[in-house]
Amino acid sequence: MIFFGHRFIESENFYHISSIEAIQNTPPSSTLYIEFSETNLDIITHTFLNSMPTAIYAQNVTQLLYASSFNASFIVVEKELAKTAQNVAENYLFDAKILVLIEKEDEIEELALLGVDGVVFSNTIIKINS
Repeated sequence: MIFFGHRFIESENFYHISSIEAIQNTPPSSTLYIEFSETNLDIITHTFLNSMPTAIYAQNVTQLLYASSFNASFIVVEKELAKTAQNVAENYLFDAKILVLIEKEDEIEELALLGVDGVVFSNTIIKINS
């Protein structure tokens, strides 16, 4: 299991951006966190065309499939979608890792038993303004 933001394990932060201009305010080679929506397609397309590492937040299976098509490094989902997302990712052989957004350590065991690739604590997602 991959951990992002766990207090025991050093990891990179994700940088939540809401515009292409905001990318300039992130460290070089950082993983950009983008919520999947039609209004963010310009940002997602920009990161795809420029081979930038991304973590795309998906709210349903359709968005999950789109995120994979845009070569997301990570696809972040809520716990309720975790098992389905992991099954779809394995069935379609996604390159992206499925991460579940969590708040507390006691959620880890349940997610490990579901077989998800990893977890991301919400405190490791840093909001970047343009």
